[in-house]
Formats: sequence, structure tokens, C-alpha cells
Amino acid sequence: MKLDARLTLFVTLVAIFMTCLVVGDLIGGKVTSVTLFDREWHFSAGQLAFPVTFILTDILNEFYGRKVARRVTLLAFFMVGLTLAIIAIAGQLGWSSITADPKWTGVTPREFDIVFSQAMWIQISSMFAFLIGNMIDIAVFFMFKRLTGNRLLWLRATGSTAVSQLVDTVVISYMVWGHKMAFGDYVILVITSYVIKLVIAIGVTPVLYGLHTVIEKKFGIEPAAPDEATAEIAPARTLPRD
Repeated sequence: MKLDARLTLFVTLVAIFMTCLVVGDLIGGKVTSVTLFDREWHFSAGQLAFPVTFILTDILNEFYGRKVARRVTLLAFFMVGLTLAIIAIAGQLGWSSITADPKWTGVTPREFDIVFSQAMWIQISSMFAFLIGNMIDIAVFFMFKRLTGNRLLWLRATGSTAVSQLVDTVVISYMVWGHKMAFGDYVILVITSYVIKLVIAIGVTPVLYGLHTVIEKKFGIEPAAPDEATAEIAPARTLPRD
């Protein structure tokens, strides 16, 4: 069976989306920082991957409609859950005796626990923050699209990200760090993370426009109508009867 352009693009977008989401969750436990204005600003390394999911959510919403974007979001949510379940099972498995050898240079139980087991709460928190944030993103994007038609792509893309990522940042920051730091530090963490996400969202707008043009010109796929909640991924085919 030969996949048509619309279905091929859909599969590709979903695959990239899932990869970035899972990787972002796995590396989210690493806290990095930048120094600006003589101050160190902290943020999660997971924010390297998540901007790609912002773009792809908007592309899915734009060309396939909000119902399809919601299905992909729910699928991604459960795939992250599946990933965490596999990690949890792996953590319960016994270790080979060779890992206790002082000459062993591979992963040790302590390293595995630090990277995966101890970061489980961060990944679970991120999982639920993603679900809430993405559902808000999809709803706000669709609202702007109904108001502006297929014009002003930058407005619905940036506007939906601005609203959804504020909620996402507040939720994830509180669930992971809120009980571990003073309220003032928590506020600074939220502001820093949100500003970074917002700057990235604005910065990737040209990428969004570029992808939008490529999809229309190269794949010949038109955006879903402003009042259309879902678009067919592939044309229906009538099977021959006996």
C-alpha cells in the first residue's frame, strides 16, 4: 500500500513529536543555567526538545484540525506513561554480578537510580503538565483561527503558546520544585522558564512559516478550514465488492 502525501506527513510529524516529548522528559531532570545581568538563571535541559513539540502541535492543529491534535496529545501522554512504566519495570530487575566488579565501566545501580528512578516524579509531573498545557494550546490556537481565518499564523501560534506554556510552567515547576525551595526562588524559576519558552516560541516563528510553506507547496496540502475541527488524514477508498 502506498501512503498518500497527507498520511505520510502525518506519520512523520507524530514520530518527531513523540521522540522530542519522550527525550525532553528523560533529560528534564538536568537543571542548567545562563548568566545574564549578573545573575544566574536556572532552567531544565528538557526545554531543548520541547520547543519542537510546540511547533508540531501548531502544524497538526493547522493542517489536521483540533480533534486530530487532541488525539495525538492523548496518544503522546500515554506513550510517555508507557515509557515510565518500562523504566519502572527495568528498575525492579536485578543487576548482573559483573556490575559489582570494580573494573566494570558500564552503568552502575547508583547511576541508573539517579538518572531514571529518582527522576521519576519529575517525569510524571512533566507528563501531566504537558497534557494540560497542550490541551490549552490546541483550544487557544483554534479560537484564534476561527477569529482570523487562515491569516495571522504568527498570532495563533505565539498566542496559544504564550497562554499554554504559562500554565505548563506554573504546574511543572510547582509539582517538581515548589515544595523544595522558597516561594521567591520558585517565582524566579517560573519566570525564567516561561520567558525562555516565550522567547523560543517567538524565535521559531520563521521555522513555523517555513514548514507551513513547504507543506503547502511541496506536499500540496491545504490548511484545515477555520471552522473545521478535523480534517481527513487520507481520502476514503471504496473496496471492491465480490
